Amino acid sequence: MISAASVCAVILAGGRATRMGGMDKGLQLFNGQTLAEVALGRLRLQDGGAPELIGINANRNQLHYENLGVPVWCDTVPDYAGPLAGFLTGLRQCEGRYEYLLTVPCDSPLFPLDLLSRLSAALVAEKSEIAMAMAPELQADGSTLLRPQPVFCLMRADLADNLQAFIDDGGRKIGAWTASHKQIKLGFNAPGDDTRAFANANTLDELRALEYP
Repeated sequence: MISAASVCAVILAGGRATRMGGMDKGLQLFNGQTLAEVALGRLRLQDGGAPELIGINANRNQLHYENLGVPVWCDTVPDYAGPLAGFLTGLRQCEGRYEYLLTVPCDSPLFPLDLLSRLSAALVAEKSEIAMAMAPELQADGSTLLRPQPVFCLMRADLADNLQAFIDDGGRKIGAWTASHKQIKLGFNAPGDDTRAFANANTLDELRALEYP
C-alpha cells in the first residue's frame, strides 16, 4: 500500500463556476460549512490516514481559504485553464517531497472516506501511473452505468513535466492526458457505497439537494 505520508492532496477550487453564477464554489455553504472546509475535513478523515500535506488550489479569495489553516496555491497556468491546471499546481508542490498527488474537487461534498486507500491499492496492484475513480450513474431505463470521475485521481508526482508539456501544447482535457499514461479506472459501486458520493453541485439548487439524504 501507498503510505499517506507520501501523498500530497489538492482541493480543486480554482474554477470560474460559471454555472453557479460566477460565485466562488469553494466558499458556498453546505450544512453550515464551506465546501472547501467539507473537502478538507473528509481528506483528514481518510480511513488509511490523511495525506501528509493538503492544499487548496484557488485563484481568488485566497485570504478566505488561508483562514482554513492550509496552504493555498494559485494556478501556474494563466486564464483559468481548468482542472488540469490545478493538477499541475499540485504536482509542482510535490516535487522533492511527495511521491503521489491526490486530487479532489471542492464541489462533491460526499466523496468517500476510503477514496485514498482504494485508489492507492488499485494503483499499486496494476502498477499504474494514475488511478481514477468511476461512479455509477443512473440511466433513463433505470440501469446504472459506471462513469469516470476524472477530477478524483491519484497519480505519480513525477508526471509534472509531462503534464506541463501537454498544457503548453494546448491540452485541456483530463481524459486526453490520462489516456496517454498507464491508468486504472476503479469503480466505487461496491455494496454499501454511497450512490451520491461523487455527485457534484454545479448550481446552488444542486448543492441544497445534496444536503438531504
